[in-house]
Amino acid sequence: MSVRLDGRTVVVTGSGSGLGAAYARALAGAGAAVVVNDVSADAAASTVDAITAAGGRAVAVVAPVGTAEVADRLVATALAELGGFDAIVTNAGILRDRSILKMTDDDFDQVIQVHLRGTFTCARAAYASFKERGVPGRIIAIGSPTGQRGNFGQTNYAAAKAGIVGMVRTWALEMRRAGVTANAVVPVAATAMTRTVPYFAAAIEAEDAGRPMPDFFRKDLGFGSASDVAGLIVWLASAESDGVTGQAIGVGGDRVQLWSHPEPVLTELHDGGWDADAVATGFAPVLREHLQSVGEEFPPLPTELDRSAG
Repeated sequence: MSVRLDGRTVVVTGSGSGLGAAYARALAGAGAAVVVNDVSADAAASTVDAITAAGGRAVAVVAPVGTAEVADRLVATALAELGGFDAIVTNAGILRDRSILKMTDDDFDQVIQVHLRGTFTCARAAYASFKERGVPGRIIAIGSPTGQRGNFGQTNYAAAKAGIVGMVRTWALEMRRAGVTANAVVPVAATAMTRTVPYFAAAIEAEDAGRPMPDFFRKDLGFGSASDVAGLIVWLASAESDGVTGQAIGVGGDRVQLWSHPEPVLTELHDGGWDADAVATGFAPVLREHLQSVGEEFPPLPTELDRSAG
């Protein structure tokens, strides 16, 4: 690899399994020392063991993200036990999916606590350390297509992931003078959640059998394995990504994408302003021709990849 992280230390929250574990292993494979964080001691130990068995350096912090105390502990562990702190990947998250009338206050608050508040407190602690030590650090926050387009039953998750991108855009402005970058990664990959979705059955079947996923998934959908996402994480944590900040970058399978800033798609003017009648007669007809889609619509599966028929 020409992109190396030798001498750097990276914190990865929620890295006991799944995407987070793939990020941690890839970062270590590029030479970084890694603080592995998870709520499960066994899962965290598994990732640490995998890294150390391959000749890397890693330590575990078993704690749920969300509070300032845990964020400070992650930074302190990196400095005290691994000798530095250069980047953080805020990956930790939970799901409490329910449609709005079934979603409780607790369902909403728990997801916001881990995803949104956890990203905020960890980024704040990281930036304070970077700025104090004069380190051009890297903040890599994990978003989701749900935060960009919405998804049925995920009010809490959509709010958190959309908020993460909004925070990243803001941090890019606030942290620029210190040389610290902040970016969001929007991954699409086979996880425990997608494993249960019939649409992806042929892709999961191929991965489990050790075969490449069909091009329809890897190219048309940008859907692949967790390891397909990890390369972008490594690059963003490196010196090579200097100057790239405030961006939301989607990655999965064979595809990488830059998500745009939200921009107006329709502009109309009316002398004297827009009262309700002017909206009804002058704007509504044009508006209805430009309504934006909601949710993510997948193309029909090719017949040979459709497992719904049994």
